[in-house]
Amino acid sequence: METTRQRIADALREEPRTASDLAATLSLPTPAVYEHLEHVSRSVADGDGSDAGDDDEEFLVAPPTCRDCGFDGFDDPVNEPSRCPECKSERIDEPAFVIR
Repeated sequence: METTRQRIADALREEPRTASDLAATLSLPTPAVYEHLEHVSRSVADGDGSDAGDDDEEFLVAPPTCRDCGFDGFDDPVNEPSRCPECKSERIDEPAFVIR
């Protein structure tokens, strides 16, 4: 039986996903998915052999982007910001994650 983090990692090996996508697929609250993503990213970076992937994998993040001004330099890309630090807009596209 796979753990939640293994299921998230497997989904990210298939295609890029947002935390909301993963939450809907795995029936989890979105904040919990972000917590799991932090651990998955560290496991991939450490080359942890406990997942089905190989040691050459990378955890990649397409950063959140402001739909109004295009800002994408958020401090923590593995998080969903509530507003843009540049224009203060709340129209932010979620970050997307993938393991390649």
